[in-house]
Amino acid sequence: MKRLKRSDIISPLVIGEIIAIISIVVLRYSPIFNSSVPPAVLSASFLFPFVFPIISLIGVYVSKLISVKIPVFFQFAKFVLVGASNTFVDLGILNILMLISEIFAGTIYSFFKGFSFICSIVNSYFWNKFWTFEKKETKVGIGEFGKFALVAGIGFLLNIGIASFIVNLIGPQFGISEEIWANIGAFIAILCVFMWNFLGYKIFVFKK
Repeated sequence: MKRLKRSDIISPLVIGEIIAIISIVVLRYSPIFNSSVPPAVLSASFLFPFVFPIISLIGVYVSKLISVKIPVFFQFAKFVLVGASNTFVDLGILNILMLISEIFAGTIYSFFKGFSFICSIVNSYFWNKFWTFEKKETKVGIGEFGKFALVAGIGFLLNIGIASFIVNLIGPQFGISEEIWANIGAFIAILCVFMWNFLGYKIFVFKK
């Protein structure tokens, strides 16, 4: 089996660090999570910047081993890790906006969700282009960007539509608070567009 390339070592470490930092900020400063997360987790959060990058790197290495039998698994694992960073960027920015404004539903929530999703898409583009799908070109071509925008745009509509439907139309269920339900709606929306994004980027945008 080939060794991990330098980019396959550095990238998961950086992504793990990004996830760790966002996790600490949200857990410690957002009242939405600060009041519901066990104190032990909050106390242990100082370990996140050390633990998350290591876990990310181990995951990439294990996927490299598995890819000997299933070649596409390594690429998919990288996409999953990038997707995890997108999720934390999305939810992190969303929670910061809700924390500042104290708005957790309605039209403004949909705008917040749209902005946080756009930020996660920018993060997704660069990681997937240069690491997951290993495109050599450093320039952003008009044709490639147009395809990316199309896939991302459909994903955007699905993401916002699903999250808004769950939060604004269905509303909190099972006694769950409005704040937690807003995050549940966002997370379900992320999961729903995950496979759409992978197939769209692989087959349509970054195909070799």
